[in-house]
Amino acid sequence: MRRALRLGRYAGIDVFLHWSFALLIAWVAFLSWRGSHSLAAVLDWTLVVLALFLCVLLHEYGHALTARRFGIGTRRITLLPIGGVALLEAMPARPREELLIAIAGPLVNVAIAAGLWLWLRAGLPGAGGFVGVLLDANLLLAAFNLLPAFPMDGGRVLRAVLWHWLSLTRATWIAAWIGRVVAVGLGVYGALHNPVLVLIAAFVWYAGGAEARAVTTREARREAPVRERSDA
Repeated sequence: MRRALRLGRYAGIDVFLHWSFALLIAWVAFLSWRGSHSLAAVLDWTLVVLALFLCVLLHEYGHALTARRFGIGTRRITLLPIGGVALLEAMPARPREELLIAIAGPLVNVAIAAGLWLWLRAGLPGAGGFVGVLLDANLLLAAFNLLPAFPMDGGRVLRAVLWHWLSLTRATWIAAWIGRVVAVGLGVYGALHNPVLVLIAAFVWYAGGAEARAVTTREARREAPVRERSDA
């Protein structure tokens, strides 16, 4: 994969780190240095980011391994500054499959947060600020990913629910447009408070529309032979 560093192959899935991840580390290091002028603070926050992205990787494996149970392989997982992407070889065939695959990622973060909470409660060695920050971050990751912003996890859950009553194409477009409304809100909030949210909003806007168009094209091709046979 171009412009990405291959980190290895785990559970039969190639994992890549996008080159722009280095920009995130540099940005975090700059902000922590500017706020404290302490090398220790820079190292601490860099470790937090790396640990957080390990949790993101586990989140993506939640999707990938659940998809595997339904016979869907994963081409690769790529870590980006705005999160991770598990590229599935095919989309789920039924709403229930999509629902379970989509919800698996956030559930991984909830499970990690639960484990970290038990660590804090038990007062085990190393329990402290770092563990607390990581616990809060995993809960935030789970909640944020469940926003109905297609193609994020919550948007896919929404599409799966709509798909029970509507065609896949119609369900996808409704989820995509709801996602775009959420993206506008994220973009406005991000412009005022956090520029990373602006990038996520742009991704939701364009990726949601792109997937909706791809689904429309694929479903039209699938239905064409059926129409031709009925016409004959």
